Amino acid sequence: MYAPRIFATLDPFIEGADIMGRKVANAAFLDALARRDPFDAYHFFMPSERERQSQEGLLTARYPTLAGRGAFKVLTRQDLPAALGATDYAVFHLSDCLTAQARLAAARNALSRAIFPITGGIHSLSYAQYQRDFLAHLAPTTTRRDAIVCTSTAGREAVSALFDALRRGYGLSPEAYPAPELALIPLGVEPDDWRRLDGRERAQARAAWGIAHQATVLLVFGRVSHSSKMDLIPLFRAVQRLIASGLDVSNLVLVVAGWTDDDDPFLGTLAALAANVGLRLVLARRPDEAAKRQLFGLAEAFVSLADNPQETFGLTLLEAMAACLPVIASDYDGYRDIVAPGRTGWLLPTLGLPRSPARDVLAPLCYDNHTHLRLAQATAVSVPALAEALAAVLGDPEQARAMGEAGRERAVAQFSWDACVDRHLELWERLAAQPVPDRDRLAATAHPWTLAYGEVFVGYPSGRLNDDLRLVWTRAGQAVYHRQDFPVIYAELSREVRTEALRVLVFLARGGCPGLTLARRLAAAVPGLDEAAAVWHVLWALKQDLLEVQKEPA
Repeated sequence: MYAPRIFATLDPFIEGADIMGRKVANAAFLDALARRDPFDAYHFFMPSERERQSQEGLLTARYPTLAGRGAFKVLTRQDLPAALGATDYAVFHLSDCLTAQARLAAARNALSRAIFPITGGIHSLSYAQYQRDFLAHLAPTTTRRDAIVCTSTAGREAVSALFDALRRGYGLSPEAYPAPELALIPLGVEPDDWRRLDGRERAQARAAWGIAHQATVLLVFGRVSHSSKMDLIPLFRAVQRLIASGLDVSNLVLVVAGWTDDDDPFLGTLAALAANVGLRLVLARRPDEAAKRQLFGLAEAFVSLADNPQETFGLTLLEAMAACLPVIASDYDGYRDIVAPGRTGWLLPTLGLPRSPARDVLAPLCYDNHTHLRLAQATAVSVPALAEALAAVLGDPEQARAMGEAGRERAVAQFSWDACVDRHLELWERLAAQPVPDRDRLAATAHPWTLAYGEVFVGYPSGRLNDDLRLVWTRAGQAVYHRQDFPVIYAELSREVRTEALRVLVFLARGGCPGLTLARRLAAAVPGLDEAAAVWHVLWALKQDLLEVQKEPA
């Protein structure tokens, strides 16, 4: 019999609000997965009913063909136990490895009938509290079928260093506290969304932004922030070097585009720097997708001087390459995986701190952007190398154009979203074949951070359900059984309180029955209701006065 292959996740992948690389990448991945459509069904487990309904609507609107064939099943997290127990999932893939992956592995081991692969991607890694989140991965509930998907070589090295530091700090052996595999799969770009504009389109784009046709345009695109993205002062210093060397920069135009905060004083600083240097600055605040395509199409070169540890990959570099732009980038983090120096652009040498002991101690007590700014300000991007790259763009436009063409070829060949999805499929197949510990031992092993509510808070109520208490139906319980009354069930519990189970429950208690025995009998009588859920129903019925403790005869 054919067993359907089912993909599942705890995340929506499609998010609104401000444009961030993480959100763009997550949505693009889901688009590519839906286009490739390698699974029979796709299950989404949302945190709440409201989010479940929203996700269902988003999926239907965005992927009508898949929705039309019934490929999507959108549930809530409360449905996980039943789904894990009844479904053989091919994989659970999360959009972020830090939010729930380690806990999901523990839930899988305890509740699922199969040990399926669980994977999740990295994004920014430099927030102080992330040490705690990575620690959750070092657990006896982690198996060889679990992996963190690292988008860059530098990112993978950083995660490995984080795990090493945590092992040293807590004395955790790899045997007792295994880590997930660190797989390397870069993010992607949709090549068909990008191309070089023809002469007419390019002229129209420049006219729309008030840029002369003879100008040489440098484009900087991304979150416009010196504290969370990049410092542009080295760029202005490089232009000053060009002027001092006698190079004519009168036709040079700098376009800075991306997400901005209106009250950010950095914008005024940029304008003042440009005026002091004599460089024309065009600031494009929060451009939409159409404007973004125009900006990439009207430029001669793309510049990105990442110096901030919150950067991990560099999605805009791929977009620039797909748009046939040569890239001038700092030799920093994931950037060096993307740019082929001398062929698709320039990588500018960077120097950073050898150690940061004082900052390390202070970081958990400060805002992360304050820490990031100070670390970034100690990361030096080579201004002389930047000046040389700018001079090359100005002095040899044909070479710059050839680099742009080579960049597109590289983006299409190595960094398409389709290729990204294929690499994930290969990873999931390989993980599924990995050996895992004994199934029963895994099921009995709790994650070290598991909060055992029943044990920890045992002293809060005055007693616990046991067989010394005999329970019997009440007048209200009899009315519910005869359908003369109906219990009040909160909307949030509508998926958990089973009305048919309540009728069975009160009937089983009609002559009196010990509490835990009553729960066991209920579980045996109602298909799909395990003993833990039955105990919960018994206590809920007591709370609603459908059952009561039977008084001993006088």
